[in-house]
Amino acid sequence: MGHRVRRALPWMGVLAVAVAIAGLGASSVMAADPQSTDEGAVRQMEGAVSMEKEQIEEYDPWEPYNETMFDFNHNIVDRYVLKPVGTAWDYLPDPVQESLGNAFDNVAMPRRVVNHMLQAEFKGAGNELTRFGINTTVGVIGLFDVAKKWGFEKNDADTGQTLGKWGVGPGPYFIFPFLPPLTVRDAFGLVADVALDPINYFVPLAASFGRRSGEVVNTRSQNLELYESVEESTVDLYSAVRNAYLQRRQKAIEK
Repeated sequence: MGHRVRRALPWMGVLAVAVAIAGLGASSVMAADPQSTDEGAVRQMEGAVSMEKEQIEEYDPWEPYNETMFDFNHNIVDRYVLKPVGTAWDYLPDPVQESLGNAFDNVAMPRRVVNHMLQAEFKGAGNELTRFGINTTVGVIGLFDVAKKWGFEKNDADTGQTLGKWGVGPGPYFIFPFLPPLTVRDAFGLVADVALDPINYFVPLAASFGRRSGEVVNTRSQNLELYESVEESTVDLYSAVRNAYLQRRQKAIEK
């Protein structure tokens, strides 16, 4: 099935390249995605494709280790796990995949609301509460993004972004297996975002893991063609993903 580039889930992201070429993470497998959080994965991939590099410090003192982890996430996790499962999942009708993505996104409301409040963006917090109320009721537990059709657009926010707005520097860039690209600041933010995920308090660990895995696979299946085009058109994928990630995070803080 041919897909438009439709969305990315935070965390999407994807078990890392799998996140970086695939974009969420096992924080996405274990928690909310700060890139959620973030349209994150798709924007990250678009940045890698365009290669519109801006002047931004790429502090990567652990580059040899990071490249090894990047290769593992890309050549093992994504190639032999996420891509095959995502391809099979892609046989689900597009509306079903989109509805599942909406539901996963709806559950991440507490992270966005709390961080909008911490950033003194009270209008954004109110908007997210309104979206949650509309989509949980009229949108049938979040399966349909009715709020967007009514003019209430999602405005993502995460703890890493909040720390950046408070003046905390990003620190070194690094990659762990099964996790999306991070900086030290975003890693601390990710821990806080996990704590803000209500699912972790109401369902057993196995059920939470299953939900996160479904979120990752659903996002991967929605963006099969995008990830493939990135792989084919980018010479130095590691540097491209690093640059795109750092640019996107900086823009999220400056907005």
